[in-house]
Amino acid sequence: MSTPYRERILDHFQNPRHRGHLTAPDRVGEAENPLCSDWVRVELRLNGIGTIVEAAFTGEGCVIALAAASMLMEYIQGQSLEDVRRLRETDVVQWLGMDLRPARRACARVALEALKTALTRETSPDG
Repeated sequence: MSTPYRERILDHFQNPRHRGHLTAPDRVGEAENPLCSDWVRVELRLNGIGTIVEAAFTGEGCVIALAAASMLMEYIQGQSLEDVRRLRETDVVQWLGMDLRPARRACARVALEALKTALTRETSPDG
């Protein structure tokens, strides 16, 4: 892995963007990587026209899993639900900037899986 990518990944891991909880999120999703116990929860707030106006994540896991979650949250803010639904694992791997073995791809994918779950689940007004 080249140094710029390593530095970017470590920066997102050590200084995650959009980590925390939202007050009254519109959508929530969770996913877990059973191979290594990474888990991520994604919370979304939407406007009336289907744009993500705020996104946050919480979770525990390895550098790859949490850096990918941070990068994903940074990317999806301001995006339409339609555009976000088109995101794929290859997009996340490209942001990380490195080739990943299958086990590490699962780490990179956990935040995306939580996001995909959030896209299908509206939260109730009482949480």
